[in-house]
Amino acid sequence: MQELRLIVALTGASGVVYGQRLLAVLREKKVETHLIISKAAEKLIEHELKTTKKRLKALSSRVYNVDDLTAPITSGSFKTDGMVIIPCTMKTLAGIAHGYSDNLVLRAADVTMKERRRLVLVPRETPLSVVHLRNMLELARMGVIMVPAMPAFYHKPEKIEDLVDFVVGRVLDVLGIEHKLFRRWSEVQV
Repeated sequence: MQELRLIVALTGASGVVYGQRLLAVLREKKVETHLIISKAAEKLIEHELKTTKKRLKALSSRVYNVDDLTAPITSGSFKTDGMVIIPCTMKTLAGIAHGYSDNLVLRAADVTMKERRRLVLVPRETPLSVVHLRNMLELARMGVIMVPAMPAFYHKPEKIEDLVDFVVGRVLDVLGIEHKLFRRWSEVQV
């Protein structure tokens, strides 16, 4: 069986812990990851995770500069199984919705869409404006999968990591990657 290859991008929305956890799980599962970190996300990594971007980058197979529009992932001939933007800012979401590809995150998302590969966005914003909702609807109509960072509570989370694992697990679900990050509804006694 061929190894999976995914592009993972972290943008400047609060919640970079989701991206960190996704990268860690994908590494455990031996998924080849191509990482892009926006400049705003770099600041949040230090603030929210109390770690360095170097440590986060170590979880990935390959890392690209957000301004490198010559990276291999800018071309449809670079085969991937999809892309996840986690967390995804509303600015990034709007750029994707309107074909504005002025950085590597946006260009890689544009290529993922044009090649009809799976694109998963994990927006982390609240409350949502009509503009946000309109952009999400437009992208959903184009086949982009929205997995908002909205954890469930039926699995009775006991710590923040349980909530993070639920969101990351749902991302893995839409990518078709097996996991045991949380108890599923069918495993819960109500």
